[in-house]
Amino acid sequence: MNSNHYVLTISCPDKTGIVSRVSTFLAENNCLINEANHHADKELGMFFMRNEISKLNISEEEFQTEFSVIAEEFDMKWNLSACAIKKRVIIMVSKQDHCLYDLLYRWKSGEMDFEIPCVISNHLDLKSLVEWHGIPYVHIPVTPDNKPHAFSEVVNWVDHYQADTIVLARYMQIIPPDLCQKYPGQIINIHHSFLPSFIGAKPYHQAFDRGVKLIGATCHYVTEDLDAGPIIEQDVRRVSHSESADEMVMLGKDVEKNALARGLKFHLEDRVLLSGNKTIVFA
Repeated sequence: MNSNHYVLTISCPDKTGIVSRVSTFLAENNCLINEANHHADKELGMFFMRNEISKLNISEEEFQTEFSVIAEEFDMKWNLSACAIKKRVIIMVSKQDHCLYDLLYRWKSGEMDFEIPCVISNHLDLKSLVEWHGIPYVHIPVTPDNKPHAFSEVVNWVDHYQADTIVLARYMQIIPPDLCQKYPGQIINIHHSFLPSFIGAKPYHQAFDRGVKLIGATCHYVTEDLDAGPIIEQDVRRVSHSESADEMVMLGKDVEKNALARGLKFHLEDRVLLSGNKTIVFA
């Protein structure tokens, strides 16, 4: 990745002149725009923008100082992210390994460019797999009695590694509300159903009982409301009456892997902007 490659993301109340003002600022500073996206949410009266800058001809410090004037003028929430700095992703997993396998492959092959400082699990089943990849494996058992202490350990590891993102790759524990509040927009989950349908446990079995013709998976941000956070990406697969609930579980694994990988990729590339309980995804 070019060390002079950046992504500028902006969200602010919609009004005339935002695109012009931002584009003029970039042009005046001889910054090359490689990709530009924007969206106006008419219902909320909000405006969202993402610019990829392939050449930043002023220092980051100068950019921050000078662009702050525009940000204040338009009441912007904004961020300038250096693409050359790999984001640190802690993966959390329980016993099911398909999503973990997929992310490790994409990481090791270079298909997705990020760092994995460690994998955290409440079981020991996947320890050898993770350590074979040269990644530390942190075992934090979770029981009804030790849950507050266990998740305080999780926080310690996340803070120790200064992780940018936490991915729940079929981590089968409910994240406590205080963690959701501590890391808003930073915890990504893959839920094995097409939300908002079939929340909670055994969604494939719920789907089977309803005789659905499509099964799906949803990659979303984790909030205090179970399986109800802003949706980043979804995928589906057609099924019929001939598939059993167990067969749906097996078929759904590919859907889960694909939805999680795409959702995480969008997140890592700063293509996802939050708008209340919805997302703007500049895919």
